[in-house]
Amino acid sequence: MINLSHLRGKTIAVLGLGKSGLASVKALINAGAVVWAWDDNASSREQIEPLGLAPINLAECDWNEPDMLVISPGIPSTFPTPHPAAEKARRAGKPIVCDVELLCAAQPDVPTLAITGTNGKSTTTALTAHIIGQAGIKTQAGGNLGNAALGLEPSTPDDCLVLELSSYQLELLEHAAFDACALLNITPDHLDRHGGLDGYIGAKHLIFARSKGPKWAIISIDDDPCAKMAVELAREGGRHIIEVSVTKPVDHGIYVDDDGWLIDDMSGARTRILDLGTVTHMPGRHNWQNIAFAYGLCRARGVTAAQIIDGIMSFPGLAHRQELLGSIDGVVFVNDSKATNAEASAKALSAYNNIYWIVGGKPKEGGIDGLQEFYPRIKKAYLIGAASDAFADALGNDLPWQKCETLDVATKAAYSDAKASDDGNPVVMLTPACASFDQFKSFEARGDAFRDIYTTLSADANGEGKSA
Repeated sequence: MINLSHLRGKTIAVLGLGKSGLASVKALINAGAVVWAWDDNASSREQIEPLGLAPINLAECDWNEPDMLVISPGIPSTFPTPHPAAEKARRAGKPIVCDVELLCAAQPDVPTLAITGTNGKSTTTALTAHIIGQAGIKTQAGGNLGNAALGLEPSTPDDCLVLELSSYQLELLEHAAFDACALLNITPDHLDRHGGLDGYIGAKHLIFARSKGPKWAIISIDDDPCAKMAVELAREGGRHIIEVSVTKPVDHGIYVDDDGWLIDDMSGARTRILDLGTVTHMPGRHNWQNIAFAYGLCRARGVTAAQIIDGIMSFPGLAHRQELLGSIDGVVFVNDSKATNAEASAKALSAYNNIYWIVGGKPKEGGIDGLQEFYPRIKKAYLIGAASDAFADALGNDLPWQKCETLDVATKAAYSDAKASDDGNPVVMLTPACASFDQFKSFEARGDAFRDIYTTLSADANGEGKSA
């Protein structure tokens, strides 16, 4: 457990008792702090009773007593309307931070790499941690991905932390600093929480606010907000700026050339590192961007190019993110359940051909608008969940489609059609472009169900599912 002994005797208020909040409570109790904890959800409050705590309503308490508020990032502290407890803490002049701030304060000498961006940050975080770990350095990944910050194990200066950070977390950092920071991309997202696009961009910029050591700032120049920010960082000075592109050459940066090779030009040598076409488990230009950033971050930690290549090639990928499940009778199955909107599905659809597309669920604003350019890659759509009628209307005569209602029916129908086709390398792909909450409790549950269906189909195809 992370050592927070510098907070011994302090009264710390914790708002939100999800994964990060509960880990914070446990670490603070262990450190000898006085903990006031609250969640607006009654069932969540029950989790602290076995820890010997009674909930304290932080929206009604005397804010002269707590020394700080540790707030779960999902709870608004500013826009669109601050939680009443956050507003009271602010008026009382008390710091409002998240668990990442406490982690960095507890371990200031541990090499820490921080990653943010609208898309791709989870894959980049996991890939970076995998490569560094494979190189023999004790490495943990956490933050917005996997373990909560205070759920990590203690680290030493010989180790490495790789943190995925959301815009919500970045706005709650006061003193946390990182050895290398990466900003992958910016597209409009969470605008209500940041008061508009400028606020969202400003939140992402905060990852570079307090850099330590060599001050590596690794930033994409493939979208306008990031490109403008790269210019601003150069004007500010004081950092080792590495620009990244997957669309054009970058002097003294990292890029992907026209032949699909990862190029390291950080020293001006334009060294060919890896033919990304050989990284078949990470297809698509968006994954090329993830690889390029992981390369830069690992170089910042002192990992060699050869070690990075070995780590990339052995990376198993993340579940539910273009997860390659395997193939049955020449039909490939891809689990992209994490794609809960059209923009996310576009990345998967752009990476394959001859797709038998399982799509639907609880629709989001915009539905599948913007995916028309990928229709030539799609053989047929199999519609599931609450979005079925709307998506059938949207597809019209542009694509063959079939209403299947459930994931099980859709997967079996797609597999049957793909197996009977004359297409080369047909792909049954779950990339739903929808939330899961109409039929599943989470995108993970939806992806797990898809994997179970694949496993059953595979066993049947191999005769393993038939009784004697």
